[in-house]
Amino acid sequence: MTTVDFVLAAAALAVALALRPWRALAAGGPPWPWLAWTLAMPALWAADRAAGMPLAQPLSGACLLMLMAGWPLAMLALVPVAALTALAAGLDGAEALQHAVWLGVVPATIAMAIGSAIRRWLPRHLFVYILGRGFFATAIAGSAAGALAAALHGAPPGVPAGDLMLARFLAAWGDAFLAGMIVAIFVAFRPQWLATWADRIWLPPPGRG
Repeated sequence: MTTVDFVLAAAALAVALALRPWRALAAGGPPWPWLAWTLAMPALWAADRAAGMPLAQPLSGACLLMLMAGWPLAMLALVPVAALTALAAGLDGAEALQHAVWLGVVPATIAMAIGSAIRRWLPRHLFVYILGRGFFATAIAGSAAGALAAALHGAPPGVPAGDLMLARFLAAWGDAFLAGMIVAIFVAFRPQWLATWADRIWLPPPGRG
């Protein structure tokens, strides 16, 4: 299914480039936590190779990156993440592309769609943002991406499909706990590090909390 992976990756990059998200960055560049998280993600993506266990599913980290940088910049950042993962874990081109799509593009895009629905249909409150976008959207997006990847690419040799799905479900919830915790800290102390946060949207007016 390399063709499907290529089409998804190319489409995401094309849309991200067309939006020219770098225009929204300050003169000094992106906040350092964005860069730090981007550099940490290859270590997460290479966890299964480092452990030598197919069931040790890597965390994605892409949903948190999307909340921090916005979807277009997150898509562009996935290119160096995938390249560094390939170097660190010894992946070939097809494997690196698969990681980029199913650990990066797909979960971040699903999380963005869920976040848009949350913003439209749920009350606008900081806890809705933290729990909805930071935690539940990440868990759902990671689980859905893992299920789709398993359906398209199958399970590694010798790994039962049910065990693989359970491992990916648990990894998605681990990713969600990490994202939710970091988002809560940023909302409390450094909301400017979250490109998807705005006080006027997520802080209710006085008397309406």
